[in-house]
Amino acid sequence: MDGKTLERVAQRVVDIGGAGERRGFELERLLRSAGWSDVPEYDGSPRIPWLTDALADRADNRPDIERFLCRVCDPLEYDGGMPVAEAFRNELNSILEFERVVITYSGGRPVLGELTDGSEQPVYGAPPEVEQRLRALLSDQQVIDLLIDRIAQCRAAQAAGAYLLAVFGIGSFIEGLLFSALKEQFPELVTAGFRGQDGRKVPASRAGLALLIDTAHEKRLIELDARNFIHPVRDFRNYIHPRQQLEHDFTPNADTVNMCWVPVNAVLNDLEESIAGRGQRAVL
Repeated sequence: MDGKTLERVAQRVVDIGGAGERRGFELERLLRSAGWSDVPEYDGSPRIPWLTDALADRADNRPDIERFLCRVCDPLEYDGGMPVAEAFRNELNSILEFERVVITYSGGRPVLGELTDGSEQPVYGAPPEVEQRLRALLSDQQVIDLLIDRIAQCRAAQAAGAYLLAVFGIGSFIEGLLFSALKEQFPELVTAGFRGQDGRKVPASRAGLALLIDTAHEKRLIELDARNFIHPVRDFRNYIHPRQQLEHDFTPNADTVNMCWVPVNAVLNDLEESIAGRGQRAVL
C-alpha cells in the first residue's frame, strides 16, 4: 500500500479526540490481536507516526496488513459490537478505495476482497503468501507441502473452469489445515481422541471435517462466526456423490468458488491470531 494510505489508516485507527481514540498500549495490543509476531513496543512517541511506521515496516507483508485491516473492523474489537465495527469499516473503506481493496463481512467476520476493473463487487481468492503462512503455523514439512499442493490444484481447477473440483479441493484443504493445527497445538487429541457431539471419543483417524471445525472452535483456534460459515463449504463436499448433486440441482460456478475462498481466508487469519496468542501466553 502507498505510504499515504497507511498514514490515513493510522489516523483513523488512532482517532485522536474521537469517540474511538486509542492510547499507545491499545495500539500495541491491537497489533497483537491481529496475530502479528514481534510487535514493536510502544515507546511513548506520537501515536499516529508510531502506528504509520509500524504499518510501513510490514507494507510488503500482505498477510499482516490484511489481518490488521480485518481486525480493526472486527466486532470483537468494540463494546458496541457490529454497529460500531460497521461504521468504522465504512470509513476505512473510503480510505482503501484507491488501493482497490475493500473490507466486507461474511458470516459476521471481516474479510478483505479486491475490486477488479469495471466492478465494484469484491473478488476473493486463495490466501496470499499461503506457503510462508503455513510454514509459520505448522512444523510438519510433509503436511505443509501437501497443503500447498492442494491450494495449487484448487487454483488450477478454478482457472480451468472445473469449479466442482475446486470446491472439493477447498474443503479438503480446510480439513487438512484444521487437523494439522489441532494435532500440533493439542497433541493429546492424537492419543486420547476427539470428543464427539454425543460425548463419545472419536479416534483422530476418524475425525471428520464437521468434528474438526467444532473442535477448533471449542479449543479457541477459530471464532464462532468462522465455524458457522465453514460448514456450508463442508456441505458442498457431499456433492462428490453424483446422486446428491442431481437431487439438489447443484451446479457450482465461478461465484461459488469465490465464496468458498472467503472462509479459507478467515480460518487462516483466525489460526494465525490464536496460535500467536498461545505463543505469547506461553512466553509470559
